[in-house]
Amino acid sequence: MAFKEYGNYDGLGLAALVRDKKVSAKELLDEAIARTEKVDPQINAVVVRHDDYARKQIERGLPSGPFTGVPFLLKDLEPLAGTITTSGASLFKANVADHDGTLARRFLDAGLAIFGKTSSPEFGLMPTTESRLFGPTRNPWNLAHSSGGSSGGAAAAVAARILPVAHASDGGGSIRIPASACG
Repeated sequence: MAFKEYGNYDGLGLAALVRDKKVSAKELLDEAIARTEKVDPQINAVVVRHDDYARKQIERGLPSGPFTGVPFLLKDLEPLAGTITTSGASLFKANVADHDGTLARRFLDAGLAIFGKTSSPEFGLMPTTESRLFGPTRNPWNLAHSSGGSSGGAAAAVAARILPVAHASDGGGSIRIPASACG
């Protein structure tokens, strides 16, 4: 697969390529990391990086699941053991999770390679993604516009084609607003 085609696939499509040995999980991760490095300085969607965590997941062998080998980002509200989870708050800027949250465990069991966390407002409580800790997340279609919130980091990362799927949540429009804003 030519990586110019990466953005044409959804998560299940990428997983099928890995399963059919047309591409490796490492190649997909490398592409997602390269796209993050190229695009994220403008949009500020990926606020916690742990590329080595994902590389180690792949080296150990990913579990067989519907998304085996697909690069993935968690919302920065979900704990993942050994990684920083800030909840968008300065108070927790160095908080290292001592356990996996239920969703993180389920994502890991599905075979996803988790290489970072997406921006969220403090504790996911605002309809925009503009934390004091990390600053605003920009809409990839128009950098002068908001990505919405509180899953604005996830929406911006997907809309910018860093990866085809990312963790989001919704308690009062937290992904509906960013989905509307980012398409």
